[in-house]
Amino acid sequence: MKKIKLTSLLLFFVLWILSGCNRKQKNEIVIGASMLSLQAEFVVNVKDAMEAKAKEKNIKLIVTDAQLTAEKQVQQIETFISQKVDAIILNPCEVEASSPAVDKARAAGIPIINVNSETKSPADAFVGSRDEEAGEIAMEQLAKSINYSGNIVIMDGNMGQAAQIKRSKGAMNVVAKYPNLKIIAEQTAQWDRAKAMTLMENWIQSYGSKINAVFAQNDEMGMGALKALEQVNMKSKIVLVSVDAIADALQAVKAGRLNATVYQDAKGQGEGAIDLALKLIKKEKLDKSETFIPFKLVTIENVNDFLKK
Repeated sequence: MKKIKLTSLLLFFVLWILSGCNRKQKNEIVIGASMLSLQAEFVVNVKDAMEAKAKEKNIKLIVTDAQLTAEKQVQQIETFISQKVDAIILNPCEVEASSPAVDKARAAGIPIINVNSETKSPADAFVGSRDEEAGEIAMEQLAKSINYSGNIVIMDGNMGQAAQIKRSKGAMNVVAKYPNLKIIAEQTAQWDRAKAMTLMENWIQSYGSKINAVFAQNDEMGMGALKALEQVNMKSKIVLVSVDAIADALQAVKAGRLNATVYQDAKGQGEGAIDLALKLIKKEKLDKSETFIPFKLVTIENVNDFLKK
């Protein structure tokens, strides 16, 4: 009899503990985040900023990697919806193909925030930067460095992603201003360092000394192009500019190896996404649904200011 009573008390105690845990879980805020690729350092920096902010706010953040695949990203958002998360942060793989993720979240009544990149279907809020501006800043610096005359190759990011589309548009707006600039090749390296290195090696074989400058739409590709050029001792003759101001790129600018990069505020974007999600969860009125953080040119003259950030 004592044994039965002791077992009953033990069972009651376990159930009491579990019910307490469930109450805590019910009260906690859960946000799901689908990132376009955790192989890209800038995206990882955005993710890290989100995680730090979520921890500060006592929010549970579930992060998934879409691996540059819009279909996988849509599936991840469907999973978040089935888990009944309180909000979703989307770092879109593509403008068009990632849009169903936004549509599904909104149909389910779950607030969705786009970070760093956009979709055709409008999210409830957006935080990032104007990518046309990055293309314009980079190409202006590149054009100036070759005295507004010469042959340029452009490394595109993942085709169909907002940053790729808009950085190309911004760069071409600048090229159109200077009749002596000529784009002799443009191809995607999918935001990837290794793929960019291979692409640059191919361009060196095809065009050689005809290349005067390289615009890489992100630093990962810029660093890949830099390695390929340095291996054949061609970097001193070719101007190279990229975007994001990741750690490797900043060090390369400081050392005079990379001509310039364009700073994009990963910390501001990541923290901003969490702040917007929290406001939408609490049904607070947003001051504005879109937050744009300006890009900044980084050269050897001001690189130390950015190394401190």
